[in-house]
Amino acid sequence: MVLSHRHNNFRYGGEVYTVTCSPTDATLVATGGGDNRGFMWRIGQGDFAFELEGHENSVSSLAFSTDGRLLASGSFELNIRVWDITSGSSKGTLEGPGGGIEWVRWHPRAHVVLAGSEDSSVWMWNADNMAFMNMFLGHRGSVTCGGFTPDGKLICTGSDDATLRIWDPRSAQSIHVVSGHPYHMEGLTCLTINVDSTLVLTGSKDGSAHIVNITTGRVVTSLSAHTDSIECVGFSASAPWAATGGMDNKLIIWDLQRSSPRSICEHEDGVTCLLWLGQSKYVATGCVDGKVRIWDSRSGECVRTFNGHTGAIQSIAASSNGEYLVSASMDGTARVFEITDFN
Repeated sequence: MVLSHRHNNFRYGGEVYTVTCSPTDATLVATGGGDNRGFMWRIGQGDFAFELEGHENSVSSLAFSTDGRLLASGSFELNIRVWDITSGSSKGTLEGPGGGIEWVRWHPRAHVVLAGSEDSSVWMWNADNMAFMNMFLGHRGSVTCGGFTPDGKLICTGSDDATLRIWDPRSAQSIHVVSGHPYHMEGLTCLTINVDSTLVLTGSKDGSAHIVNITTGRVVTSLSAHTDSIECVGFSASAPWAATGGMDNKLIIWDLQRSSPRSICEHEDGVTCLLWLGQSKYVATGCVDGKVRIWDSRSGECVRTFNGHTGAIQSIAASSNGEYLVSASMDGTARVFEITDFN
């Protein structure tokens, strides 16, 4: 592992699968990879802050708590570790799932961790006392995506069983199960929830994207233009638009008032991840070709291409001040790109 100050690159012994930036410290980054290791490090500094030691399998998912005080790291080894950011020490391990961890998320206002597993279960713990809180059962396939609504009142999860479930976090009861026509025919790969907690946008292996009303559980919009698996989705924070990225080499910007594509942004290979840059009109994408691109969502033009990676981009994240974009790649590096022009 090497961190180069001059080039702002962080090199692993294996692939880098996931990256996340602290919501309260604009220089603090966490990355996890295929060498069973995770690291906390600082943009522009020549060494890592501390290593996330103790995982016995690939670190597949990372998330900071909303207040930036804790970090959760999920692994294919069936458990989650929680880290104290101030001391760099482990608070302990959250156990329960019988399969690898697909994703981890935090409650927006509490130290509560939510995780989806390959064994079709979803788990919730209190990270202050490291205690089990609830288990959510009902999916019949790996729970590939999920999270709390931004108001913290409900949970949305998507599965390889082609269903979306909306849960009450207190009772662990499923409020809505969304499945069948006109919903996805194949497994869900990704989801995102709008800021006012009313809509969830989901993408699927079948190339379709759908928007579901969280209160009613009904499909309100279907977005059909991709010809291969959708890998990433996102709502714009400043316009009634959404973005979807797929293995058909396309980023599509959708006008949600018309339920039609506003722009189709062609890539040289599959689009693996996307990120709306704050309140701006710009969308960042990571691609199988190893490039990170910035797109103007209004014109559909690529306004910047960042080179340097030699393997597929797995994950991207933006610093809390909006000045840096960090990418994680299968080439074993994380790279930092300056994006102050796109705030």
